[in-house]
Order: sequence, then C-alpha cells, then structure tokens
Amino acid sequence: MAASPAGRMLARQLQQMQSDKDIPGISCGLFDNNVFEWEVMLMISDDVKMYGGGFFRARLSFPMEYPHMPPKMKFESSIFHPNIYPNGDVCISILHPPEEDKWGYESAAERWSPPNDESPANVEAARLWREDPAEFKKRVRRCVRESLGDE
Repeated sequence: MAASPAGRMLARQLQQMQSDKDIPGISCGLFDNNVFEWEVMLMISDDVKMYGGGFFRARLSFPMEYPHMPPKMKFESSIFHPNIYPNGDVCISILHPPEEDKWGYESAAERWSPPNDESPANVEAARLWREDPAEFKKRVRRCVRESLGDE
C-alpha cells in the first residue's frame, strides 16, 4: 500500500510533519506501521483558552483515494467539543467528502469554522457552548485533567 501514489504522498507528508519545527504541539507517527493510519498527539499550549495544558490522542485514517478524499479523524482521548461525537469521531465540514451534501446543509466548497454549533456532532456540548459557558469550560477542563491522568 505504501507503494501506491497515496502511500508515497502520505509517507512524505508524515516525514515533513515529524521534521517541521514550525508546528508546535503536534506529534505524529504510524499506527501498526501503516502509512494510512496515523497516531496523533495534540499537546495544547497552556495559554490556549479552555483546552490549554491538555494532551489529546487522536487517529487519522486516510483512504486509498487520498488526497481526493479526506481522512477520518477520531479522538482516542475523551474530549468535549461541539464538533466531536461522544465516541471521539470528528465531524467538521472540511473532513466531509467533496461532493454536495445530500441533505443540503453544506456546499462542496464549504469550509469549517470552529466550533460549528449549528449542526453539532455533540448536541450537549453545543448547547453548553451557547447557553452555559461556565459548565462547558468545566467539562473541557475535566477532559484536560483526564488527558494528563489526573482523574
């Protein structure tokens, strides 16, 4: 699979991600030595609002049709966010396939703007984001503590 055009491209992109010092807070590697499955660690800077200080593991799964089709992203660490389902699957427009949305919510050219609380993956997170920012922040900070093994 790594010999495919997509596999060669992903190998180059992974190598670039691993050597680029201008991208702080992200560490990438392969899962099971498969260039189509990346393990990602997001180390959020302390000065970032709410999620600051957290360490969040995620997986990027790239399709054989990459770069024509987007990867899927799933957080393996618990994270509370309007665009992330409780099971960790990320739901943002930029990760949706490039065709027109069959339900008419998004155009093929639409790009994500965080957080999308109008069409949330996690309804409770979106509701708290809008209606109870203090509780939203409390839940986010709990995820940060859990990511550090403090709970």
